[in-house]
Amino acid sequence: MDFSLTGEQESIRDSIERICRDFDDAYWLKKDREGGFPFDFFDAMAANGWLGICIPEDYGGSGQGITEAAIMAQAIAESGAGMSGASAVHINIFGLNPVVVFGDEAQKKRMLPPMAAGKVKACFAVTEPNTGLNTTQLKLRAARKGDRYVVDGQKVWISTAQVADKILLLARTTPLEEVSRPTEGLSLFYTDFDRGRIRVHEIEKMGRKVVDSNELFFEGFEIPVEDRIGEEGKGFEYILHGMNPERILIAAEAIGLGRCALAKATAYAKERVVFNRPIGQNQAIQHPLAKNWMALEAARLMMLSAAWQYDKGLPCGAAANAAKYLAGEAGFDACQQAVMTHGGFGYAKEFHVERYLREVMIPRIAPVSPQLVLCFIAERVLGLPKSY
Repeated sequence: MDFSLTGEQESIRDSIERICRDFDDAYWLKKDREGGFPFDFFDAMAANGWLGICIPEDYGGSGQGITEAAIMAQAIAESGAGMSGASAVHINIFGLNPVVVFGDEAQKKRMLPPMAAGKVKACFAVTEPNTGLNTTQLKLRAARKGDRYVVDGQKVWISTAQVADKILLLARTTPLEEVSRPTEGLSLFYTDFDRGRIRVHEIEKMGRKVVDSNELFFEGFEIPVEDRIGEEGKGFEYILHGMNPERILIAAEAIGLGRCALAKATAYAKERVVFNRPIGQNQAIQHPLAKNWMALEAARLMMLSAAWQYDKGLPCGAAANAAKYLAGEAGFDACQQAVMTHGGFGYAKEFHVERYLREVMIPRIAPVSPQLVLCFIAERVLGLPKSY
């Protein structure tokens, strides 16, 4: 049993770390204050060929697995970029996997190379105001009219919609009352983001100011039939294929941010002198940080196990959900402890750890709540009855 990274994987991590050195804590603090998408960071990742890491080589990507993508995501977050940097490129890493798996050849040639090259920015629109995580109850309607679909309705918590050129959209093509199962009747589209027919309202939030979150209002938005991915009504099945990789990537980002916070706290504990001794000499400071390291390392191993299972084509639902849960909790605890280790200075923006704490809430909440992960493990692994 070998837990070490391969030479190629170490090279990926080292390359990402080199790029991220040009985008230090001062850069992300400035972006956190001012907002605005980090175009220069995005362009640097694109110029070095990293945005298509999981896209097949035939379509302009690197053809790597989710393990390599997770290594990349962790390195970005761990550099101090946190969720701001990771979220800026998140959809490019794995977002168009439904096109890779279910798209026809013409769609792959048309849709994948621009994404891999960083020539387009996309947003992924699934969540709606009144459905939350109950995806089968989506209401946004895409009605077929000849050679196109006409879309009306709302989506919410859609990242990067302020800058997106394209939208990956899950919509109901058959009304819920007309399907035999609620998972049927949903279709997946990848199409141009027409701002004349989509109103975008940005949501102010506590962290990750540089990557916008939005509510979308669709009014007569038209999608050509050739922009539908796979069969009509099979969209829910298609997005399920990407849920486990998304959980793995979110876990990697939470681990990276937690490790970044832990490093800051450890350095401060060595340097900060109170009562004529470094505060890191006190067990009340040492022990919580030691626990943070162990929890983050355990989550990292769970994340790598889930990624390995996925890349081997093995069932990985339990591992992916467990990785997301463990990483979300470990990352949050590490960021909170970093603030507490800094004491009053932890509340000051110039020490950066308060930003980490605000941002680490994202992988704790999304893309699935900790409680639903526990339900999944209870039902699917332990065989307990469904509770909701």
